[in-house]
Amino acid sequence: MSRAELDASVRSTGRRALMTGLGAVALGAAGSLAGATTAQAAPVAAGAKDILRAETVSELSRLRARDGEVAIVAGYRTPGDSGLLVYVGCGGADVAANGGTVIAGKRGTTWLLQHDGTVDFRVFGITGPETAADDALDALVNDLRVRRIEASTDLLFQRRHRFTRSHLEIDFGGHVITTEGIEANTHDNPFGAVMFFTGASRDVTVEHTLAEAWPELTDAVAVPDASTFAVDTWWAVQCDPVAGGGADERELQRFVQVTQQIDGTHIRIDYLNGWPLDKGRKLVWRQVDPVAGVRISNMRFLGAGPFDGPTDGSFPDSRELTGSHPIAFEYAIHCDVADVHASRTWWPVIMRRWNTHFTTERCSVENPPTVFYGGAGYLTQQIYSLYGRVSDCTSSNARHLNDLTASAYCIVENCHGDGDDQGGNPFTTHGQYEHDLTFIGNSGLMDIANSGAQWGTAAKRITVRDHVCSWFVAGTKISDLTLENVRVIGRSTFDPQATMTINADGAQLRGCTAGLLAIGQRSARSSRPTVIEDCTFALPKDQVLIQTPVSVPVSFVRCTITGIDGMKARGAGAVEFVDCRLSGPATGAPAELGASRVTIRGGTVRDVLLTVTAVRDQAIAVEGVELSTERTDGALLSRAAGAGVVTWRMGGVTSTVPKGAAHLDIGVGVNHARITGSQFVGGRMRLADGFAAPSTLLYSDGVERGVEVTLPEAGARVLIADVLTIA
Repeated sequence: MSRAELDASVRSTGRRALMTGLGAVALGAAGSLAGATTAQAAPVAAGAKDILRAETVSELSRLRARDGEVAIVAGYRTPGDSGLLVYVGCGGADVAANGGTVIAGKRGTTWLLQHDGTVDFRVFGITGPETAADDALDALVNDLRVRRIEASTDLLFQRRHRFTRSHLEIDFGGHVITTEGIEANTHDNPFGAVMFFTGASRDVTVEHTLAEAWPELTDAVAVPDASTFAVDTWWAVQCDPVAGGGADERELQRFVQVTQQIDGTHIRIDYLNGWPLDKGRKLVWRQVDPVAGVRISNMRFLGAGPFDGPTDGSFPDSRELTGSHPIAFEYAIHCDVADVHASRTWWPVIMRRWNTHFTTERCSVENPPTVFYGGAGYLTQQIYSLYGRVSDCTSSNARHLNDLTASAYCIVENCHGDGDDQGGNPFTTHGQYEHDLTFIGNSGLMDIANSGAQWGTAAKRITVRDHVCSWFVAGTKISDLTLENVRVIGRSTFDPQATMTINADGAQLRGCTAGLLAIGQRSARSSRPTVIEDCTFALPKDQVLIQTPVSVPVSFVRCTITGIDGMKARGAGAVEFVDCRLSGPATGAPAELGASRVTIRGGTVRDVLLTVTAVRDQAIAVEGVELSTERTDGALLSRAAGAGVVTWRMGGVTSTVPKGAAHLDIGVGVNHARITGSQFVGGRMRLADGFAAPSTLLYSDGVERGVEVTLPEAGARVLIADVLTIA
């Protein structure tokens, strides 16, 4: 640039010079700034009165700022320590100095840092963890001209910050964030993070009872006056507690946006509710201006405080006050976190409540001080949250990788938690009426809706696909659970039985593998059947496969169940095995079947003694099955001396047993049996004592090869016909 061009640029207003010619000016001035030795700032070029130069911010502060005057500063404390800084003078600006983006000049004047919206902590003289960066963080977040904050060095924070700022990105550049000496947190406060972003209450509350029912999966709701709910406003809405339930048992707690005023008493929100609410239920709406569009990324966070403390999660534990964690969001929309890797954190690394539309990706936690103190040691927890995505995250020796509490329409994908032996449980939901949650391609322990009756132990439409773990528990009030390719693999150091528990309320399993399978029933909300298809289980001895409360049908289709040794199916609901392979040890105890109807159709049953308990009237259907055993005692099918009437239907059965064992032994109670079209080889058939009046027996069209048979005498209630007997 020529001298004339430079002079012309300088004589323009300072701000216009900054926009049109300052890039070239700054480049031309860099050499002279590096070699300057005078303590007094001087013009860049002769005759240029609007552009000054200074070696440090301290020098700049000793200069009077004139409106529009431009100053180029070589560094914060020394030239080059913060990059080249450009300030513009504002003689009468009513802006508080903050030591970085706003510098107090002489005689009450102000210098404003010029930037493109991106500012580094070095602008405040922070070049490492030797100086706490808290004041700089406050200044940067609260400067609305700053849209992106960057860190070029490791940083130290010693305060817990609360912000309501929106539309901001903070990128720590992969540097280490430490918090030694941080101020004390308050009791039981997971929002006492280094950075807590929260919305602002409007102090507008609407309380009312529903004038009409609010059906499930409906986004339109009745309100007293729709005009109160302006379109695009945000509300935290919750219903009253469930009658007779736990103290915190509510079906609805969500942060929603009003999308339409339908008429004078109805609005539409951006949420299809997951649980129906009856007419007369109470709703409370609180208007909040959300924090929006905040993104925090790229940090390695080291928590504060000692590791010593109670090892069982008991109170008091002073570490809840001295410990630290980096991030919390409340009443937040579109607020994301990425590439945050933390260790030694107390509360969740990323804590969320009343959040909507968010992502947490490529984050991790390892070795928190405790995995037993309630709420501590998590990677991320979401409470009352919607439309979230957690992906590509990991945890080691932690409590929960991911906790979804009273949340809906969220997905967790490709996340992996290890360190189960340390007491952790990577994947959980709280049981506070979560619904429509999906887990895909994850690994680690999973425990759904199991936090206690205080919150309801309820969930709906939880889907888990392609999951691997050593423990899977989903036995509370979970409706419409869907599991696909879930593999539970036992470990001697944690759960050698490879436990899987489910609730028989619309549960459907496909292609799953586990050891111990326990099916209970604690709710009856679903309209779909409980079906277990193409799965494999290896049961421990005396396993209660179907628990007493189960009253709905349970179907096993093309499943392999091994280890049947004293297995019990106690529930009254029908049990069906279709094309299954059932087996047990040759010396195993009989399996006890107590269902009102037991169907075994197709497939094989090997080395398993099936005993009908007759604790109630029962119907037993065995059709097209291959039965066999190597044992020389007991009966493959028999009944106990219960008071129930048992109706037997056997057809197309092939049964093979050695000498001493029995195919069928019916010797007590009232029985009505139809045994047709079957083949029995070896062993015994004992039916003589089980068909006294009023019992009935039809035994026909069968083949007996080398079978010792004892039958009742034919008569009005007993028909024996067309049986081919071969010695």
